[in-house]
Amino acid sequence: MFQSIIHYGIHFGLPLIIALFFFKSRWKYAYFIMILGLLIDVDHVLANPIFDPNRCSINFHPLHSYYAIAGYILMLSIKKLRLLGIGLLVHIIADLSDCWLM
Repeated sequence: MFQSIIHYGIHFGLPLIIALFFFKSRWKYAYFIMILGLLIDVDHVLANPIFDPNRCSINFHPLHSYYAIAGYILMLSIKKLRLLGIGLLVHIIADLSDCWLM
């Protein structure tokens, strides 16, 4: 239960805080784009089983790999991709919290 609160708090709360603090005039747009980072979980369908509560998704799923994470970091340097890059990295942070709390 505690792990889920932390995980989903990061997924939905951290982008909201970032949007409200750094993108005040267009916080709804910024929040929406960052929340799109949740879509990288589509790579879970490649795993068997699709969901395993005892599996660390970092470097297990393709879109959670170290190479993908490096790409998300690079997205921060491209203005048009920055919000999505932040959202993807927030997603990775949320998933890392699961790994640390296991």
